[in-house]
Amino acid sequence: WMPSTSEALLFGQYVHAWLEGEQAFNEFKKNTPSLFTQKGHLYKQYQLADLMIESIQNDDLCMFALQGEKEVIITAELFGVPWKGKLDVYNPAAGRFADLKTARSLREKVWDPEIGYCSFVEAYGYIAQMALYAEIEKRMTGRNEWLEPLIVGISKEDPPDKAVINIDQVRMEIELEDIEKKMDRIIQVKYGGEKPERCGKCRYCRATKQLNGIIHFSELVS
Repeated sequence: WMPSTSEALLFGQYVHAWLEGEQAFNEFKKNTPSLFTQKGHLYKQYQLADLMIESIQNDDLCMFALQGEKEVIITAELFGVPWKGKLDVYNPAAGRFADLKTARSLREKVWDPEIGYCSFVEAYGYIAQMALYAEIEKRMTGRNEWLEPLIVGISKEDPPDKAVINIDQVRMEIELEDIEKKMDRIIQVKYGGEKPERCGKCRYCRATKQLNGIIHFSELVS
């Protein structure tokens, strides 16, 4: 099963290509003709991306947080297995790294079945991602402490909302502990020792779904 390229994914890739620099941005646009009409204009659904980029460029704090080397690969062994990550912005001299995130809304509460209503940062696993990046980078470089992780968030609203977001170390430690607890099963599933459990809701599960019974209407939102 191969996932198709979604509009949301292309949207995020467009904004990230801008972050990499003019050359990378031009190459992305050249290699992604599906973004443009026959006259060479961005389709309407992607025009908001230019507005989001402009909003970031016009904000001193956003641009300050995004200063540094772009798209840096980091690798290290963690929890008994090799890991690889890619930092959007790497600035060890300033003691930080940053990740650029696009979201439908920065302020809207998102439902998560494990913790209830929460921010988009929690719902989409970004705290765990930043904690992993911080730990991988620390191990790779041999430094004693984590770099400060920052999320530069920009919303897909007109006009866009934006924020520079930090994450406390205690919450990051909790996320790493949770990942470590799950690693044994993840490794077993990856190498065929155990069977994966279907969530029944993601794109893969929807694409490969085979019904085996009738459900009560209340189960639709359980």
